[in-house]
Amino acid sequence: KAFLDIRVNADGQPATQSAGSVHHIAWRTESDASQLEWINRIRSHGLQTTDVIDRNYFHSIYFRQPGGVLFEIATDGPGFMVDEDKQSLGQALKLPAQYESRREHIESVLIPIKQ
Repeated sequence: KAFLDIRVNADGQPATQSAGSVHHIAWRTESDASQLEWINRIRSHGLQTTDVIDRNYFHSIYFRQPGGVLFEIATDGPGFMVDEDKQSLGQALKLPAQYESRREHIESVLIPIKQ
């Protein structure tokens, strides 16, 4: 069982994003159903969440705690085999549809992995 403990420090400074800072903290949850439970729990404490965002390989929600830190809760699935089978997993660059138009640029800046 997991829990989220948020402590409010009224005298603290809000978090800011800059060089050397953490962009966000991500947690996993096993399913869409368990993610919905998190949405309800977070909102019941007066915090706002994003709608569920389909990241092709997983589903994400985001929310900020009172100090401004951005949190993500992402599902385990659907997983990386949505666009390739187990035997060819990891052999070619797979991109979600929204990034296909940028494939040439993305491939040009990737550093090859040497085996």
